[in-house]
Amino acid sequence: MDFTKEMETARRMAEERLQQFFPGEGLEKAMRYSLLAGGKRVRPILAMKFCQAAGGTMEEALDFGCAVEMLHTYSLIHDDLPCMDNDSLRRGKPTCHIAFGECTATLAGDALQAAAFQTVLSARGEWRHGGQMYRALAAEILAEAAGFQGMCGGQYWDTLGDGQLHTEEELTAINDKKTGALLRAACMMGVAASMGRRAVEENCMDAAREYAANLGLAFQIRDDMLDVMGDTGAFGKPVGSDAANGKTTYVTLLGLEACGARVLDYTEKAKAALKTGSWAGSAEFLEELADSMAVRTF
Repeated sequence: MDFTKEMETARRMAEERLQQFFPGEGLEKAMRYSLLAGGKRVRPILAMKFCQAAGGTMEEALDFGCAVEMLHTYSLIHDDLPCMDNDSLRRGKPTCHIAFGECTATLAGDALQAAAFQTVLSARGEWRHGGQMYRALAAEILAEAAGFQGMCGGQYWDTLGDGQLHTEEELTAINDKKTGALLRAACMMGVAASMGRRAVEENCMDAAREYAANLGLAFQIRDDMLDVMGDTGAFGKPVGSDAANGKTTYVTLLGLEACGARVLDYTEKAKAALKTGSWAGSAEFLEELADSMAVRTF
């Protein structure tokens, strides 16, 4: 397996599909601006590759993965607003509210959230029994990840504690919701996409959930490290913004060296979780993806 080649193939599939959405002007232009601003496309890649590991094809999970990316983009638009983090740069470009104004940016985020569920519920494919059951399962997974039990809940607790110190346990609980929830959704929705045409062992869904939980924590800790030691050009947003906003991060709590150790530990736990699933396909790519995320520079 050529990991780099597979990664690029999956990323390109997601990018090409995302470019087909929101071709119009007005609000669609703002939605498209943020959706196509770049990024690693990790969430759609995870959805496609988990579908493949469960015995399906990447194409079967493509729209599910794009839906997660829409929801992720909505969260970034709102996260950058003056009432949240008040960031002016995202993925190396002016943030949506800088480019289009606060009102349009807020509505663009709202519309992307709605579009995410529309995309899941209208996904096409050669489903068993018309596919309603599997599309509904994917929508349920995404809704839980997006709401008070997941991303929005994590963001609430994060903003509620602005300027206050968190313990490592509190920070982990916040980030498990804020960052981990959508990664879990992507992985589990990939498994759900595979269920549309074939029988899948239940332990595959459990393995996907556990893999994503640990990957999400490793991802967030690495993000905190890059906010200190990264390069703005590569990182795509201002380095040092967390410290400037007085936010508690893993680096402020533990230091860079201990953070590096935590990243490796969570990465190994993610890889171990994969081994608990009865995969019809190969999970090797997912193991290599976890390793690559642990040493990313952007």
